[in-house]
Amino acid sequence: MRIVPVLDLMGGVVVHGRGGRREAYAPIRTPLGCADDAPDLAAGLVRAAGADTLYVADLDAIMGGALQRDLLARIGMRVPGVDIWVDGGFGAPGHAARLPDGMRPVFGTESLAPAAVELPSEAVLSLDFSAVGFLGGPSWLTACRSWPTRVICMTMAAVGSGAGPQIDTIRAVLDRAEGRDVYAAGGVRHADDLETLARQGCAGALVATALHDGRIGALY
Repeated sequence: MRIVPVLDLMGGVVVHGRGGRREAYAPIRTPLGCADDAPDLAAGLVRAAGADTLYVADLDAIMGGALQRDLLARIGMRVPGVDIWVDGGFGAPGHAARLPDGMRPVFGTESLAPAAVELPSEAVLSLDFSAVGFLGGPSWLTACRSWPTRVICMTMAAVGSGAGPQIDTIRAVLDRAEGRDVYAAGGVRHADDLETLARQGCAGALVATALHDGRIGALY
């Protein structure tokens, strides 16, 4: 079971994501680093999780602003050898060309154009769900054969909630995945949640809060 630590960037600082309510996100308080030093905090998260992968959400770009490219590049330099996945609000495959070299683009369905298209083989697809349902064109959810080999089930309402993963939604994605690696995102609280997701068939989980407060570590 792979742990993928999460770093949410807004206005050049690391913020604490809760429930997808981005207007309410505030700088994070954590023993792993300082909110205004994203590269150092990225390194702290990677160490805490014993991870070889890091997920970064550039919330400025997702909300229509400029990609924080220089900051992303500095994060990459701070954690050499780590596979960095970046959601930059990319609306089409070509938009990811703005990423620093070597970073893996995450295409979130809340940002993608409605009609499903083929994504680069190295990409990650994030199937985004809010409290009221799927975010994005319905074809992204149904055209499973166009999914890349890595798929995130992003349940935004569960992020930072402490309520646990939304198993029914994750199970529905797994049932469509046809052997692809599915990563659960949102609500992971402790090792028991990770074990539950592993039994369901998830390849890994995106984790933030439980790493910051020490409920999950390199050995769960």
